[in-house]
Amino acid sequence: MNGPAHESDYRPTVTAGQTLGFLPGTGIEVIRRRDRSLRPEHILFDFDGTLSLIREGWPEVMVPMMVDVLRETGTQEPADALRRLVLDFVMELNGKQTIYQMIRLAEEVSRRGRRPLPPLQYKHRYHGLLMQRIEGRLEGLRSGRISCQELLVPHALDLLGALRDRGARLYLASGTDERYVREEAALLGLDEYFGAEIHGAVDDFKTFSKAMVIARILAENRVDGSRLVGFGDGYVEVMNIKASGGTAVAVASDEAGRSGKPDPWKRERLVGVGADMVIPDYRDASALVDYLYGCDGSLAP
Repeated sequence: MNGPAHESDYRPTVTAGQTLGFLPGTGIEVIRRRDRSLRPEHILFDFDGTLSLIREGWPEVMVPMMVDVLRETGTQEPADALRRLVLDFVMELNGKQTIYQMIRLAEEVSRRGRRPLPPLQYKHRYHGLLMQRIEGRLEGLRSGRISCQELLVPHALDLLGALRDRGARLYLASGTDERYVREEAALLGLDEYFGAEIHGAVDDFKTFSKAMVIARILAENRVDGSRLVGFGDGYVEVMNIKASGGTAVAVASDEAGRSGKPDPWKRERLVGVGADMVIPDYRDASALVDYLYGCDGSLAP
């Protein structure tokens, strides 16, 4: 399957060790410079792990579910071996729409001599289990018991506000189903920044991709990718932004610990597909926006 709807597999193209340095006094790592005479006009964000922490811990739901499905085939493989297998392909496909992980699960069931369910049924089963895990978070946001700041990547609203003040148009595109993204974005107070430009996966997965959202942004606004900046913690959006000629900011967020330090696995993975910058969260939002808009460019070794 080719074309803009297809989400490519992860293939590193850049050595993760290269870096130009950090903006002074910040955790903002610059991998390669951008032409900062070109002001960003359109800013695209991923959702889960990039802005929202509502679904933090999702692999702890998906992996056991998939192991159970494979054990139902009657395989004699040890549970630890199945878990390693599933964890490897779940994380390898992380960043693509959830359905791609379910397609792989169906393939693994077939390899064990059984007829799999349609991948969409596996996706619905997973999502039902995930909802059980996160319902307390959603209820807490609805009731006010949990503040939105507790379930946002730190200082996300500071960055969104600063970008809006610069006149940038903001877009959100997620591999999570759109109806859930819209609900969760509203609970986090993000809908006021993105308005109608909140996009997510649909059951007919071939009709949606982040690359399609990017292509529409550029076409409708008659601009090239040099005016586009993208933020994401998954390889898909970084690859898509770079393929369009934009600047990719890797959000190597520590979702569980909120430590302010970059997650090493995410950093290596995202630099490997061409990220231009790496940040752990948005605590240095002011310096980041100044850099993107050409106000300061010095680097600390």
